[in-house]
Amino acid sequence: MSTNPTIITAPAGTPFVSVTRDFDATPAQLFRVQTDPELVAQWLGPRDMEITIDEYDVRPGGRYRYIHKGEDGTEYAFRGVFHTVEPDTLVIQTFEWEGAPGQVCLENATYEKTEAGVRLHQHSVFPSVEARDAMVESGMEYGINDAMDRLAELLAADNS
Repeated sequence: MSTNPTIITAPAGTPFVSVTRDFDATPAQLFRVQTDPELVAQWLGPRDMEITIDEYDVRPGGRYRYIHKGEDGTEYAFRGVFHTVEPDTLVIQTFEWEGAPGQVCLENATYEKTEAGVRLHQHSVFPSVEARDAMVESGMEYGINDAMDRLAELLAADNS
């Protein structure tokens, strides 16, 4: 299995977070695993949380909503709208944690073919530096790292 690192950058004083990770897969494989609701449920979020996907309609104007449930029963719901979907290339969507209503960020994900596979680059723009800082302080890094590792594991299993 790949041991490619997940690189998370959140420059101080900016409303931005970027996540980059290389995967041993094709852009088409990564896109499929990131857009098929049955597959998304297998990797999105930390391992120690259950996920329920209410909807995941990856098309321009399509919506998504999912809920992570912690071991203590606490639920964290997220939702958004897909704005641009170019298979194997680009997804632009909004992202909102329902625990902080109105703090909607704009996310774009690009799929870049590399010699070894595909590079996923996600860039999120939060409505303010304070909103971004609150997300970073919420444990976002742990959840992203665990999800990216789970995504790599799912792709490796898909390739075997």
